[in-house]
Amino acid sequence: MSYAAKPLVSVLIPCYNAERWIAETLQSVLAQTWENIETIVVNDGSTDGSREVLKQFESDKLRVIDQPNRGQTAALNRCLKEARGGFIQYLDADDLLAPVKIELQVLRLQDRPDCIAMAEWGRFRDDPATTKFVPDVTWQDMEPVDWLVANWREGGGIMYPAMWLLPRKLVEGIGPWKEELTLINDTEYFTRAVLAARQVLFCQGARTYYRSGIAGSLSGLKSRKGWESQFKVIDLCQGYLLAREVSDRTRRVCTMLWQRFAHASYPYNKSIAIQALERAGKLHPATLVPEGGPAFKLVTRLVGWKAARILQRFSGRY
Repeated sequence: MSYAAKPLVSVLIPCYNAERWIAETLQSVLAQTWENIETIVVNDGSTDGSREVLKQFESDKLRVIDQPNRGQTAALNRCLKEARGGFIQYLDADDLLAPVKIELQVLRLQDRPDCIAMAEWGRFRDDPATTKFVPDVTWQDMEPVDWLVANWREGGGIMYPAMWLLPRKLVEGIGPWKEELTLINDTEYFTRAVLAARQVLFCQGARTYYRSGIAGSLSGLKSRKGWESQFKVIDLCQGYLLAREVSDRTRRVCTMLWQRFAHASYPYNKSIAIQALERAGKLHPATLVPEGGPAFKLVTRLVGWKAARILQRFSGRY
């Protein structure tokens, strides 16, 4: 395929105080074997040295847009407004793409413009070479509802931006990111994207690297606003899924989402945790066992998981 025939891919990166990682992230984009790429970075009011790092990468193929801090979803929407590509690759400012990631996904999507492409993923902390890629049941071509049921089977699953490649037509059909959401907004957005697709196409060998363990990261915040955002996301995702299929399996995975959220939010926000448990109880009788180490499990058996969570919090281990 000639360069001129290759569709343009827009890589969209929101950046806020990512001085430590943004260069490595951008280098992973520049190393892509798919050459026809534009990269748009929205510097969302960073107060560290991110802007100075970004300046080193600016070119006719990599644009940096500065705006006052408005939040990740607002930055993503600004990226999207500026994008010209026929395919959209979202990428957090601290995650990485393997060199063939975009190429493998574009090739799978070119004659399937109504589908969405998914990549392999693995976690790392400091060195991406230590990343372990553990195959999951979702690592195969699947129908949208089947994929969500499999991904949420125990209330967990992952739907982070780097793993996907989306045709522009699908992106336009699902609408913008919801700017009122501050945590797990990617779960809400990509649930809409998956359900809008005819099929989820798994791309073996297309790999993404998910950086974990960053102190003070959005996913680690336990504020009231954060818990409320997560509650809203689960409520929306439940609505999206049950609007497509009301069945024992869909109701079960929704109750798993509510229970896992309750386990995480208690005792930080007891009232919202109780609301989540009430939602779960109305959906399905399935019970999710709270996660924890041997000591947590022992205390849970003796006095219940809520008391065990309180002890965890005061011990500084949770």
